Amino acid sequence: VPYSKIYSLRMSMTEVHRQASVGPKQHRFEPYAFNGGNILAVAGGDFAVVASDTRLSQGFMIHTRDHPKAVQLTANTVLAQSGFEGDSLTLKKHVQMRIGMYEHNHGKTPSTSAIAAMISKMLYYKRFFPYYVYNIVAGLDNEGKGCVYSYDPVGSYEREQYRAAGAANELLQPLLDNQIGFKNMSEAGPPLSKERAVQLCIDCFISAAERDITTGDCVLIQVIDKDGVETKKFPLRRD
Repeated sequence: VPYSKIYSLRMSMTEVHRQASVGPKQHRFEPYAFNGGNILAVAGGDFAVVASDTRLSQGFMIHTRDHPKAVQLTANTVLAQSGFEGDSLTLKKHVQMRIGMYEHNHGKTPSTSAIAAMISKMLYYKRFFPYYVYNIVAGLDNEGKGCVYSYDPVGSYEREQYRAAGAANELLQPLLDNQIGFKNMSEAGPPLSKERAVQLCIDCFISAAERDITTGDCVLIQVIDKDGVETKKFPLRRD
C-alpha cells in the first residue's frame, strides 16, 4: 500500500476523532451520596426504643466507627436518621432550630406528635429536591404511651408500633414483623416488655451486620420512658 494512502487514512481518522472530541458532552450533577447504616424504633405500652448503628461509610470506605444516628430532641422525643449524612445534618439543624423557636414563642416544649407533624411539613417543603434521609421519630404521646412515626422522602407519615429503615431495611423489617407484629402466625404472643424490645433491637442489628457491610461497629439503644431517655451501647462486628 502506498505511503501516501496510509498517511491520508491516518489524517482522516485524526479528523474524525477531533470532531468527536469537540462534540456535545454530558455533565452529570450528583448531589447525593449514601452513607449506609440502619435505624429502627419500637413502641411499647409506656415506652419506646430507638436503635441505630454507629458506622458511617461510603461504598467500601469507613469514615468513622463512632457516629450516632439518633439525636434526642426533647425530654421524651428522639429523631433517628440514616442515608446521606449531609442532608441528615442539615435537616437535624433545622428541626432543632424550629423546636427552639416553638419553645421561645409558646413557653413549652412541643409534644412528640407535634414534632412529627412539623418534620412532615419540612420534608414536603423540599419535595422537588428532597432530603435523601430516612427519618423515624419515636417517643411518648400526650397519654404517656409509646409512639413511632415513619416517613417517606416527601413527608407522608404514619404512626406505627415498629419500623426499620436504612441500608438493611429488607433484613430488619421482616424480623420485626414476625417477632412484634406476629404476621402470618396463628396466635399473638405476650405483650411487649421493655427488656424484650431492647433485646430484639440488638438481635436485629446483629443479624443485619452479618449481611450488610455498611452496618457494624456498635448499636446504640435509646430507651424512652416517663423518666427520660436512657442510652445503652452494644458492640457489633467491626469488619
